[in-house]
Amino acid sequence: MNIGFIGLGNMGKGMALNLVKAGHKVSVYDINTEAVNNLNSKGCVGCSDLLTVVSDVEVVISMLPEGSHVRDVYLSENGVIANANKDALLIECSTIDINTIKNVGEIAINKGMRIIDAPVSGGIVGADNGTLTFMVGGSEVNFNSALSILSDMGKNVIHAGELGAGLAVKICNNMILGTTMIALAESFTMAKKLGLDQKKFFEISSKATGMSWAMLNHLPVANIIETSSANNNFKPGFAAEMMLKDLSLAQNAADSVNISTPIGLKALDMYKEFINQGKGSLDYSAIIKLIEESS
Repeated sequence: MNIGFIGLGNMGKGMALNLVKAGHKVSVYDINTEAVNNLNSKGCVGCSDLLTVVSDVEVVISMLPEGSHVRDVYLSENGVIANANKDALLIECSTIDINTIKNVGEIAINKGMRIIDAPVSGGIVGADNGTLTFMVGGSEVNFNSALSILSDMGKNVIHAGELGAGLAVKICNNMILGTTMIALAESFTMAKKLGLDQKKFFEISSKATGMSWAMLNHLPVANIIETSSANNNFKPGFAAEMMLKDLSLAQNAADSVNISTPIGLKALDMYKEFINQGKGSLDYSAIIKLIEESS
């Protein structure tokens, strides 16, 4: 298929390259011309503006940092809705606020266009390796239309409900991840202070009720599991500043439905403190440093 891909950051570049590997013709655009040139040399078709990247494509995919960027890309005079083919399928993969995708979606649908939200889980490694999980919101028909394309970039593609449901799942899921990581960091720090061998504690807890996905994949302690960012000075797979963004989205979503989430709010405050120390570019599991320093 002819695909236009907008947003070539840490996640987008791997996703676009996997589409090329799957045999699609992929036109790419980003405000970072170096990122465009890099992918142009790897089989994508580099474009210098939005108009060009959405011209005569069957699918438009976007992976952008914030809701404001999504609104600009989709709603501006030179943007997606005004210039893409009316029968193009729009796949918005950014992690943003739910209101933005609903507002953009309403405008697109009123113009007869098809749109889904499809945020991802799996981090940079998942984007590069094509093993992402896509959480999809939109009609059943649009989900089925996107299924094969999303499968070229991920191993799990799950329909969550109507437009916005994918983002709701992503926001709730990452609040679980953020709070779980803090609990892990506190527990392993306490275990060390109590004189426990951390490898032995992992061996036991990972087979007991304290086990979690975060423990098995992103343990914040070095030299126990292969996939721990702590083995590499907390080089980010998922940066702390991105976790702060997702926890902020979670609090906004909680406010919108009048629910109190005190543990999520505490996690947000801790990541804010950590990032205010200038450590936002470290992996989110590096939050253990904040706990160690306060001990």
